[in-house]
Amino acid sequence: MAINPPAKTAPDVKSLSGTAKVAVLLLAMGRELSGTVLKQFDPDEIKIVTRAASELTPISTPELESIIEEFAQNFTAGPNISATVGELEQLLAGVLPAEQISDLMSEVSGNKTKSVWERISFVSESLLANYLLKEHPQTAALILSRVKPACAARVMSHLPGDIRHGLMRRMLSLKPVVEDAMSIIEKTMHEDFMINFERNLAADTYPRMADIINKMERAQMEESLKSLAESRPKSAEILKGMLFTFDDIVNLTPKARMLIFDQVPTDRVVTALKGADATFRELILSSLASRTRRLVDHELANGVPANHREIVEARRVITDLALEMAGRGEIDLNPDEEDQPLFT
Repeated sequence: MAINPPAKTAPDVKSLSGTAKVAVLLLAMGRELSGTVLKQFDPDEIKIVTRAASELTPISTPELESIIEEFAQNFTAGPNISATVGELEQLLAGVLPAEQISDLMSEVSGNKTKSVWERISFVSESLLANYLLKEHPQTAALILSRVKPACAARVMSHLPGDIRHGLMRRMLSLKPVVEDAMSIIEKTMHEDFMINFERNLAADTYPRMADIINKMERAQMEESLKSLAESRPKSAEILKGMLFTFDDIVNLTPKARMLIFDQVPTDRVVTALKGADATFRELILSSLASRTRRLVDHELANGVPANHREIVEARRVITDLALEMAGRGEIDLNPDEEDQPLFT
């Protein structure tokens, strides 16, 4: 930590962001106290504050006092502060695992290679899957081999089976890539994802919101959409078109319903159908194999009660399965009008 002579000009901390001010205070507190505070942060918050600390210009004593006063802390004096990456690493030592500290330090110290792949691992899996479908399979395999395994698994679940299997074979036989070629790939990925990251997030907002609303109970869903329609009618209309609930299963083709319920355990079907009206129940029963239908009919006839939470959860799991199958192209949630069953 470097001590600089106090600035002669009047302190001006208005230009500092809130994150930068947090970084100043942590550095002023020292390792022990700041370590206690950092334990309350999640990994993303630590990364943001660490980056802000590494970019700090020297802070004079009057400026530090002004920041302390703003945070309403009981400080009266402090050193002028700037920080090196080494000092930041010492600050985090003992607070975070060594591997996590290494990742943070490599990013703030300008290790662009690791930073790019680290950040891409947090890009929406649907966006990354669509991106890879447009790339040469060998390039797609290389990209998947560089991102985090959890990210690669999620992305692969969005790819058609034949493409997924082909990429896995290519990943198993990947050879070392020359540095120049890897640099080109990393630069391209940086431009396509990092520079346009906010745009990608915006494009993914509606699917994420639809997924959240889909998991609400029916009454909460309708209330949320009604409230949204009052302030943002176009957004509400877009979201309505993306929603799919348990009740919407009746609008699927018989084949789609059969494909869904072939993968649902009998006890879950029984729970999901409790409390459903007779017409809806009959439509679902007609989608089951003969033996499964007899078992479900028998269980429903026994009239063993299930609480509301169990019923909602069973229906939600079936709805999530339908959405996953639609995402893989196995069923169509919006069949052509002439193919839709009539349900009154």
